[in-house]
Amino acid sequence: MRARIFRRLLVHAVTKYIGESMKTCSSRPSRWARGVSAVIDRRYSASPLITRKILFAVCFIVLAFLGSTSVAADPKSEVRAVLNAQQDAWNRGDIDAFMNGYWRSEETVFVSSDEVLRGWQKVLERYKRQYSDRKKMGILTFSELEITSLSEDSAVVLGSWRLGRVKDQPHGRFTLIFRRFDDGWKIVHDHTSAAETK
Repeated sequence: MRARIFRRLLVHAVTKYIGESMKTCSSRPSRWARGVSAVIDRRYSASPLITRKILFAVCFIVLAFLGSTSVAADPKSEVRAVLNAQQDAWNRGDIDAFMNGYWRSEETVFVSSDEVLRGWQKVLERYKRQYSDRKKMGILTFSELEITSLSEDSAVVLGSWRLGRVKDQPHGRFTLIFRRFDDGWKIVHDHTSAAETK
């Protein structure tokens, strides 16, 4: 009796975990888990010890599978998350947090108008020089994002930017090259242009 209760609780936990982790195929894990439970009922109902061993093995395989699939998450959604985090950081006046979206390297490239900067620190200093207070920073909005995966570890983004300020609304376009590192997706090359003021 205890073995049956244990089995049902464990199968339920596994099914719930899979359903939450794999939203696009939540019905399949449920049927699969119920099938495992049925097989265990028929073949191993007389052996609680074997039942527990099998269920633990199933749980281990499932968790290993989910761990491997999380590594292969959608690059586009991860890149979009970086841009969303940058937008949020900018709009709360935190340029340092905004710069977390860039590769912290001397090889990072930033191009704007006729200026080319190389190095994460120089890009940070430019932002702080150009946007020295909240009025100058305004409210940043990214839009028209087109994210294209180039490989498992690289992507290019085409988009628009706009600053909502009291006296003006500067805006323009940008092209970003992202690479995936151990600590996530980072901008390695930023080419940003501003539209002419009419």
